[in-house]
Amino acid sequence: MPTHMPHKLVTLQRHMLEQQARFPFATGEFTSMLMDFVVAVKIISREINKAGLAEILGDAGEENIQGEQVMKLDQFAQDRIYKAMDHGGHLACMASEEEEHLIPIPPQFPTGRYVLMFDPLDGSSNIDANVSIGTIFAIHRRKTHSGPGTMEDALQVGNNLVCAGYVLYGPSTVLVYSTASGVAGFTLDPSIGEFCLSHEDIRMPERAKYYSANEGNTPYWGEADRKFIEHLKQPDKASGRPYSSRYIGTLVSDFHRNLLSGGVFLYPPDRKDPKKPAGKLRLLYEAAPLAYIAEQAGGAATDGKQRILDIQPKGLHDRTPLCIGPKADVALYEKFVREFGGK
Repeated sequence: MPTHMPHKLVTLQRHMLEQQARFPFATGEFTSMLMDFVVAVKIISREINKAGLAEILGDAGEENIQGEQVMKLDQFAQDRIYKAMDHGGHLACMASEEEEHLIPIPPQFPTGRYVLMFDPLDGSSNIDANVSIGTIFAIHRRKTHSGPGTMEDALQVGNNLVCAGYVLYGPSTVLVYSTASGVAGFTLDPSIGEFCLSHEDIRMPERAKYYSANEGNTPYWGEADRKFIEHLKQPDKASGRPYSSRYIGTLVSDFHRNLLSGGVFLYPPDRKDPKKPAGKLRLLYEAAPLAYIAEQAGGAATDGKQRILDIQPKGLHDRTPLCIGPKADVALYEKFVREFGGK
């Protein structure tokens, strides 16, 4: 049995309550908010599992703010999360990868002290092929004191996060999250409708044995990125083996495997699309939440020049290059960028 597997039956709700008990002045509001989110996740998981039968696979015939085709399941996931979270009184506002503007709380409902950032369905281009997809979420405390949430509340550095996590909809549905006290993973038991602790105190391996990168974009990469990947393909001095290539194309799936098994993920900027000079991945909805998880698990994340969690967003849909994985591998990538960057 893997060392991260727990030896006791703990539901996600019980785990949250135990975490809450560590703080004498906790009101339970944060736990209640997360449980609202979990309800949405369970509904999304159910629909994904029967997506073909429900005829909600495929293209919805419109584009999102990123210029990408919106999938029907994307729309469903966006709607479920919004409707689960808009009325609980816990949030000041929300922001989603699928929405151009800040998402306000309807005026008939109270506002709260938190801000939710989310990617409702990561990897949606893989839906029709029945490849694992996911949901990514991040939570900040608002900066303003009361009333409707503002851009100031949403545009915060990752260092300010109070919680981040993701859900992987694969052969089983897994939820991984952290509230700055380590990383835990829970697997949904559909027979009882509960997430049960399956990965306790997840720690990222100290060195990677896999690399994850879309090498089809290699001709558009900078010299540092090409040389870094070529370096990983050479036999390692310690093990005598090169890194193995593993790339799914769903960020959550690639990151989850690397988190458990040891891998470094790279998505650098490329020159293929002049509209996306900083790369493909979104800082607020993808890079920062996963960087938070990686650091809590002993790993690291960088854009090549600075720590992801230190980057100040200027807009809701800022993009960033991303290298995320064990500290040693991320540090090695930064070394390549210092030596060959800009060439």
